[in-house]
Amino acid sequence: MTQDAAITLTSAAAGNGPLALEAVGLTKDFRLGHGATLHAVRDVNISLYKSAVVALVGESGSGKSTVARMLAGQERPTAGVMRLDGEPVDVRTSRAFRLYKSQVQYVFQDPFGSLNPVHSVGYHLTRPIKLHQGRDVDVKKRVIELLEQVRLTPAAQFEPKYPHELSGGQRQRVSFARALAAEPNVLLADEPVSMLDVSIRLEMLNLLDDLRKRLHLALLYITHDIASARYFADEVLVMYGGQIVERGPAEEVTQQPAHPYTQLLIASAPDPDNLGSVLKSGNSVPRARGAGSGPAAVGCPFSNRCPLAIDKCRAENPALHQLTAVRAAACWRLSEAAPALVNGTA
Repeated sequence: MTQDAAITLTSAAAGNGPLALEAVGLTKDFRLGHGATLHAVRDVNISLYKSAVVALVGESGSGKSTVARMLAGQERPTAGVMRLDGEPVDVRTSRAFRLYKSQVQYVFQDPFGSLNPVHSVGYHLTRPIKLHQGRDVDVKKRVIELLEQVRLTPAAQFEPKYPHELSGGQRQRVSFARALAAEPNVLLADEPVSMLDVSIRLEMLNLLDDLRKRLHLALLYITHDIASARYFADEVLVMYGGQIVERGPAEEVTQQPAHPYTQLLIASAPDPDNLGSVLKSGNSVPRARGAGSGPAAVGCPFSNRCPLAIDKCRAENPALHQLTAVRAAACWRLSEAAPALVNGTA
């Protein structure tokens, strides 16, 4: 069953700026041995608006990074359509791919692994400037500007350094600067703070937030930490088993989650205020069963872990059900999981 069928949902990120990058029905299948197929991503719809943050939240293996790689042009979708500034995306030629990458840039999770240890910070920034900005740019001046943008100052001291001479946070700042060197409109940040010390994660999120506001970036923030998504994002898309199971404004989804999986994510977040809000909302906070098992192959992907699952859940995969103009969840038991939302008493 196709997600978002027969609903007219408004993105909670709309209104911040014009639509920059859109994906409709994004699907990715991987062929395995013996004729088997892995359905990594199924019918995912994402709209990224300039100056807005959309958070894609889910545990490891849910398909988040596969979505990001397709949006970045690094993986070809099995099905679905992507549009950049309203135009269909075609990255089949090297020239088309380069033009696309000048608009859509990727920030990787591991700042050390994504930087070449034999090259200096200045080299990492000079290369994309020359590649995407042409020969008329004052490269030296632009490198300094980028380092100052990501608050690596004095910039002249950081330019000749090598990755091993930097802290984890400083390396990730260089990764941010390298992405910005192309002057993109869209930034795809894949777990950008998960490998950093807890003490500097908030500082890095504040930097990203400042950059997207000042540069009017459309930002996709991929994370397993729904608490940081609440702090940082305009819209949250919760992903499980390769599909979106809940979506809506960040504050609403985290304060009053509808899907049992989202409720479990919030209840397990190390933030007592989050858990308290879930308990006060009147929604159930189920205890997962078979927590070590993967998504179900048939029916709702969460059915083999969900305590509310019934036979219908194990047989049929629910489409997204519209709860409000900006909220939807894919669950056959929404009346039990989120009675206040379903009955309109929230």
